[in-house]
Parts: sequence; structure tokens; C-alpha cells
Amino acid sequence: MTTITPESFYIGWDVGGWNCDRNKESRDAIVILDLNLDVVGDPWRGNLRVDINKATTAEEWLSILFQRCKTVVPDGPKSVTMAIDTPLGFSEEFVSLVTKGMHAGDLDTTSGTNPYLFRYTERYLYQNGLRPLSAIKDMIGSQATKGMHVLAKFAPTLESCGVWTDGMGFRAIEAYPAACRESGVMKNLLQNCDLLKDDDRNDARVCAMIAHLFATDREQLVSPPVDVPVNEGWIWIP
Repeated sequence: MTTITPESFYIGWDVGGWNCDRNKESRDAIVILDLNLDVVGDPWRGNLRVDINKATTAEEWLSILFQRCKTVVPDGPKSVTMAIDTPLGFSEEFVSLVTKGMHAGDLDTTSGTNPYLFRYTERYLYQNGLRPLSAIKDMIGSQATKGMHVLAKFAPTLESCGVWTDGMGFRAIEAYPAACRESGVMKNLLQNCDLLKDDDRNDARVCAMIAHLFATDREQLVSPPVDVPVNEGWIWIP
């Protein structure tokens, strides 16, 4: 029997707000890479709101993204990993406060440590000298809920901490391009790449490269410690 190896693609999504078509400075951007890290089609920028509502399955969602990038999804088995640049969860403490009225006790309000504002993964980045944004504090709730809506609709199964899937070859993870660019791994991947048309597409390309690393060489990325609350998600960085 002949085994057919699925064709692999890696998608980066820099997320704009639900109404980002009104904001010329920040919009959705999509970059698709193949196994060799070559760009597939043309990187795209705009608002995916209508497309998110239109698609009913992960297959339809991916087909639309390929069409946006002026290409088509090849026939045959496919493995698609998407890295998304927006918070894909809220902290356990924030969720308990909102849904159960349970407070988190005395709080250390030092920047980057407040558990209502920052998830475990974001507090971890702060401890290592990075400055991630907070979906609560930094007014990116529109982007965060957009990303989480896409997960719930097209990749509803939590495979493991920070990894969502449709169970049919599509996986999604969270990335944070600003925390990646200075790493030796990312510098090496980007050294021969020309800049794309705008920051959104450049961020989406970094996300796509993180998706590639996750799928092909995950040991290059920092994995979640065992004590991370699984429903909070995890930011995958080199």
C-alpha cells in the first residue's frame, strides 16, 4: 500500500479588530508558507470579518484564506498549521472573577504580574524581559475575541496547552512576533527575506515561520511548563 504524505502549509495571521476596515493602520494580514518556507501566492491584508462569518468549516475557512492570497488549496491530504498574533485566552483569575465573582486575593500590581490582566504565558514573558500586550489592559480585546471566535468555530478541540485543532489536519497556535525577531532562530530565518509591503504582513510572515517551527522543529520553541492552566493558552516563541 502506498502512503500519501500530506502536503504541508504554514499560515501566519496578524489579527486586526472586528472593524479593522475602518483602521488603515492595523488590519488582518495573512501569509502562507510551504514546507521550504517559500511564500505561497501573495500575502494579503484587509478585514476577515465577512470571511469568518461566511465559512462554516475549517476546510472552507482555509480555502478562503488561500483565495485571499490569490492561490488555491491543492487537492489531496493537507496538514495546515496556523500561528495567530493575538491573545487566545484569558487568565483563570480573570475568568473566575467575571463568571463566579471569585477574587484572586492580595495582588502584586507590579507591571506584568497582575493575574487579572496577564495570563501565565504573558507573565512568563515579562519575567524574561519581554513586554507582551494584555487583552484587558491594552485594548486589544477586539482582536482577541476575533481570534478566539475563529478557534471555537474552526479548531474547537484543545489538543494540548496552546494547541487547538479541528481533528482533520488543521492546527492553530498563538504567536507574538515582537518577542521573536531578536532571537537567533528568527534572525536566521529572516536573513534572506525582503520586507513585505507593511508591518501587518511582516508580522504575519513571522507568525507563519513560528507555525513552521512548531510543526517541523518544535524543540526550537519554548514549550509550556506543566503548571500552566491549560485553558489559558500559550505563546510559542523561540
